[in-house]
Amino acid sequence: MDLINEAHVSEPGLVVVDVAAADDTTALAFQQLLAGRWATATAERTTRDAGQPGVRLRCYLDLRQPVGSDTQADMP
Repeated sequence: MDLINEAHVSEPGLVVVDVAAADDTTALAFQQLLAGRWATATAERTTRDAGQPGVRLRCYLDLRQPVGSDTQADMP
């Protein structure tokens, strides 16, 4: 995986999540769970590292902006 850019964690509440999973389906399902709860910049696909098992995925979360069903219930 690439180095984490300082801008991605420049403020409290910004998170970089690196996922290692056995397969694409698992990694993308986990990302979808995160995206259902917080504002998330999602990855379109996973990557494979030569000589390493499984797949990798990186996504970016903003914990300051929840987008889950709890937020929708609080809106007038």
